[in-house]
Amino acid sequence: MTAIASSMQYVALEGAGGPEVMQLVTGPVPAPAAGEVLIRVRAAGVNRPDVAQRQGRYPPPPGASPILGLEVAGEVVALGSGIATLRVGERVCALANGGGYAEYCVAPAGQCLPWPRGFDAVHAAALPETYFTVWSNLFQRGGLAAGQAALVHGGTSGIGVTAIQLAKAFGATIYATAGSEEKCAACLRLGADAAIDYRREDFAAAVARLTAGRGVDVILDMVGAAYAARNIASLARDGRLVMIAFLQGSRVEQFDLAPIMMKRLTVTGSTLRPRTTAEKGAIADELRRHVWPLLDAGRCGPVIHAVYPLAEVRAAHVLMESSAHIGKIVLQL
Repeated sequence: MTAIASSMQYVALEGAGGPEVMQLVTGPVPAPAAGEVLIRVRAAGVNRPDVAQRQGRYPPPPGASPILGLEVAGEVVALGSGIATLRVGERVCALANGGGYAEYCVAPAGQCLPWPRGFDAVHAAALPETYFTVWSNLFQRGGLAAGQAALVHGGTSGIGVTAIQLAKAFGATIYATAGSEEKCAACLRLGADAAIDYRREDFAAAVARLTAGRGVDVILDMVGAAYAARNIASLARDGRLVMIAFLQGSRVEQFDLAPIMMKRLTVTGSTLRPRTTAEKGAIADELRRHVWPLLDAGRCGPVIHAVYPLAEVRAAHVLMESSAHIGKIVLQL
């Protein structure tokens, strides 16, 4: 039997605002409800939704933990009722509904996956948020298939690194945008067929050049309004634009819808956190079948840019907001 502490350290928010509103405090260990497991957290990923929640722009859905953190890795220390798929002592990484910036975190059992072969806690914790997001958007909603071409914006973000690797692993041509020569070089090392420095070249013109005017089949976009018209122009016939964030706004003024009809385009998108446990569990099942064997074989995996102790969570958020990182930022406990 694994001993469970009576209290834990976790990151609390003292209002909404900058990194300074995050405080390391002590409080009770959560108890797993039916269908949930309690995980002793060894590492937790830092993601842009955490920043948005801290700023007051992305409140947790009803019933979710108000504590920051959407992905963790550690070992199962307690089971809620009705769980037959996991055991106490098992090492898992989990897509949490919140609560990851803490020594203990509860997560639905269906959102837990095993550590891939050879992974430590830091690398395992860097998987769930990006792999669930990329799989459900680029492949499920976007329908990316072997022989097709995709454009992913933010190629050196955690999402971008994952999208490049998985697109190549499944036989697609992948183009990526990034904001510097160094970041473009990193995209190429990850497997991108071409990298576009959006600060030096218009990405729509670059896509037209790279595809001989055809365009790409799928675009994975997190920028939003500022890229809308150029995204539409960059899609081939029957192309799909999949939006997962709006880093530069969601409202588009004087937008011409005609190309959507003329090229038979699909414009779609999704958010991950509000989806049901059953929906997230279905994504986890597909990841287990189709993607985890690639991770076990070393054919893809996270790029870790920086690791911080939980007490230095403010520095981790400062780095995330700077966009200077290539890959993932992780908290280690």
